[in-house]
Amino acid sequence: MKIPGIKNILLLATFLATATMCICQNTNRKIIDVHFHALRWNSFGDPPPPNEVTGVEPTAKSDSEEQATMLAALKKNGVVRAVLSGVPDLVNKYVQADDELLIHGLLVENEKELPDTTTFVRMIKDGKLKVFGELGLQYFGKVLTDPMFEPYLSICEKYNIPVSLHTGISFPNTPYVCCPKFRTSFGNPQLIEDVLVKHPKLKVQLAHMGYPYLEETIAILSVYPQVYVDIATVDWLIPKTYFYNYLKTLIDGGFEKRIMYGSDEMIWSDAISLSIKNIEDAPFLSEKQKQDIFYNNAGTFLNIH
Repeated sequence: MKIPGIKNILLLATFLATATMCICQNTNRKIIDVHFHALRWNSFGDPPPPNEVTGVEPTAKSDSEEQATMLAALKKNGVVRAVLSGVPDLVNKYVQADDELLIHGLLVENEKELPDTTTFVRMIKDGKLKVFGELGLQYFGKVLTDPMFEPYLSICEKYNIPVSLHTGISFPNTPYVCCPKFRTSFGNPQLIEDVLVKHPKLKVQLAHMGYPYLEETIAILSVYPQVYVDIATVDWLIPKTYFYNYLKTLIDGGFEKRIMYGSDEMIWSDAISLSIKNIEDAPFLSEKQKQDIFYNNAGTFLNIH
């Protein structure tokens, strides 16, 4: 997901609680983060802005320091695998640093970041592409049904490569500050239905669980069992009441086996512990449901045993 800019969305009490929380809530928990990024330490400015929820300022002053901070945060919070996408050279460095922890993804937020199909297949065969995404197609005015993506989707279906698609919304003023072709309507999960019909064996991950398109997300999940959702960003950035209401509706709808944990970690390492805590604290989730969200569902989706 792009730069979050949602300001003043939480009460002061929430801020104080999250700013002082314990980093690890369950030391025995195994977690798969299906939505993690490797970005430049100064991607959002120099100095980087604080986390808008907790007020915690990033301390890294170089890409190498950022990498060390992020990898340490994953391990400290019980994350045993993480799907990584972002700046290509940084992704390679992260994976080289810990290839047992990290799973190669491919961030696409403009057409130049999309490799040709020959290179795409070679990346898969060389083990350098395990997840196609996060695909931020909204940011350059595209949807997954655009003909330019059809060859890639056919390849992913053939090689059993899951597709991770940005859905939902973005930060305020997105079309004005970075991405003039962005439209909120392009984040509607129902826009991928023709792709699902054409590619019945294609696994698709709806990033940000389709928020705020709840009814449309339910419609897709109800008909297409190969579709899962991740809870990244909405599990720490939006007001917790909204997140809980949305998540509980999906749980009550019977989709508890297709909801996966993600942090959408960018440069604020405390977002990992905050997002984990919000799941641990959810009063409507059983222990089994928490472990499904944290690990089991992603294990099934990614074929991790």
